[in-house]
Amino acid sequence: MKSCATHHLTDEELNLLENNSVTVLFKKGEPIIKQNALSLNVAYLRCGMAKIHLQGPTREKILRVVKAPTFLGLPTSFGEKINQFSVSAINNAEVCFIDLSTFRNLIFSNGKFAYELILELCRNELNDYFRYASLAQKQIPGLVAETLLCFSEKLFNKTDFTMPLTRSEMGDLIGTSRESVSRVLSEMTQDKIIKFDSNQISILNIEALKKISEKG
Repeated sequence: MKSCATHHLTDEELNLLENNSVTVLFKKGEPIIKQNALSLNVAYLRCGMAKIHLQGPTREKILRVVKAPTFLGLPTSFGEKINQFSVSAINNAEVCFIDLSTFRNLIFSNGKFAYELILELCRNELNDYFRYASLAQKQIPGLVAETLLCFSEKLFNKTDFTMPLTRSEMGDLIGTSRESVSRVLSEMTQDKIIKFDSNQISILNIEALKKISEKG
């Protein structure tokens, strides 16, 4: 459950990190980080999945879905004293909260540790750029297909999985309504591209799903 960054810590530094952290278990739906709350720790998702979401002027927007192992809220931890977004568990999750000052001292003293953190931030930023381009240019069927492929290939690594998001949450993720998501899922089921039963999804024709995703 170690991150790539912590592999560069010495035994002494790793012990320091462990002695200044605490592990908390979260149930599905429980908040891990709250928007507008004071940021005092660095959160590291050890097990499970979580959604990163932001309350906008009129409604909530899901920014990203992540799986363990990964850090949560690094941009807020270093750039702001107040959390700029929320993180919630979408299934049972285990999170390690690390004292912020201890974490910062390790960044100052261990260049390789800091470099791996920068790489993770850069990868996340590039992934967000690609998502924003898709949101702006793809139609709803393409966005739904892209989301299903993402869950299949990046989060679960299999074609049969239980969707941890509700249809409303899927709509928040891709910027559309619950009704539109339900309609597209029904059409894909009728075309035998997927099998959708409650929250259980089976991808029957992955090539067709990829074509829908690419053409948008």
